[in-house]
Amino acid sequence: MPFTSLGLAPSLAQAAANLGFTAPTPIQAEAMPIVLRGDDLLATAQTGSGKTAAFALPLLQRWLSTPPTTGTRPLLTLVLVPTRELAAQVGEVFRSLAEPLTRRPKIVVAFGGVSINPQMMALRGGADIVVATPGRLLDLIDNNALKLGSVQHLVLDEADRLLDLGFADELGRLLAQLPPRRQTLFFSATFAPAVETLANSMLQDPERVEVPVVKSDVAVIEQRVFEVDDKRRTQLLRQLIKDHGWERVLVFVSSQYAAEHLAAKLHKNDVFATSFHGGLSQGARKQTLQEFKEKRWDVLVTTDLASRGLHIDQLPVVVNFDLPRSADDYTHRIGRTGRAGESGLAISFVTAASAAHWRVIEKRQGLSLPREQYAGFEPIETEPAGTHDPEGTGGIKGKRPSKKDKLRAATAAQKPND
Repeated sequence: MPFTSLGLAPSLAQAAANLGFTAPTPIQAEAMPIVLRGDDLLATAQTGSGKTAAFALPLLQRWLSTPPTTGTRPLLTLVLVPTRELAAQVGEVFRSLAEPLTRRPKIVVAFGGVSINPQMMALRGGADIVVATPGRLLDLIDNNALKLGSVQHLVLDEADRLLDLGFADELGRLLAQLPPRRQTLFFSATFAPAVETLANSMLQDPERVEVPVVKSDVAVIEQRVFEVDDKRRTQLLRQLIKDHGWERVLVFVSSQYAAEHLAAKLHKNDVFATSFHGGLSQGARKQTLQEFKEKRWDVLVTTDLASRGLHIDQLPVVVNFDLPRSADDYTHRIGRTGRAGESGLAISFVTAASAAHWRVIEKRQGLSLPREQYAGFEPIETEPAGTHDPEGTGGIKGKRPSKKDKLRAATAAQKPND
């Protein structure tokens, strides 16, 4: 099926081909006609499925259909993302797709952690498309650098994270400044029930697109589980890297401190490792990520900051040194490998203390993986008593809405035009 059969202009179909999209992916095939029609959309698809192009291509076409303006450009398309890295990545996709067009939109990417002045300068004369994190967007609005009254298309990329508690207040302030009549698009790999309730309250008769995980794609990522004592996880990680000759490994831990601590321990033991987390400056994060992509680091120890929105070509291995807090985060983490049809390996360390936690992840992900023991690292610790409850949560973030979830849902329901 060619892109033009979906209603896409030949120039944009060629732009998609230039980025390696010779034919629409399932999410693109289903979502693009809806976006072109102007309907609201709630879309879920696995990571690495081409979600960004699924909204960028039709929104560029919608922009091309508007007459050129003289003077200040009105902001027509606003894309909200949760992290700086994802903002830069989405902005780059828009720019790459717009490159071959004879008429090009002005695209501005804005995020925190860097000086606001260059972003304010970039917004002089307006912008056609803005990709931003919520906090920095509010800063720009407070500094009168842009207004949202002309927005016709709103995209929430990684919407489940944007609608999480940490962004609820910022989103509420932003939505209050948007025109009530607009197209709203939600894209994410996962939607928890409480988040979906909020999403539905913000959408107007939305179309729903759910692209199931294709079995052939699942097989691309081999998932393995190793039982290990808590204090021997670092040694096991080093041994795995040595025995298998892994040249690039993305290792997930639970906190910024853990990222710094583990990276330092690995580096001290001749493993070329560094940390990547939200406590670093934007400049340091950008440099570290680029160095890892260029294979100047063997191991990148990170928090869930890197679990979404990052595309690293030919990343062979992901390790859950600490298990993720939620089952959905497990999906996002392992989705960093096995991208673009390449094979990948996802390894999880399970200790006696985290065994119950892992059982819940397995249950919610529909997994049943054999527990392996690596020679020389057979565990001696035993699981704490009382953690074998099959209906327990294992300490994992649950699906049942919390009191805060219910409060946010009630607030959203009272403001249907926000």
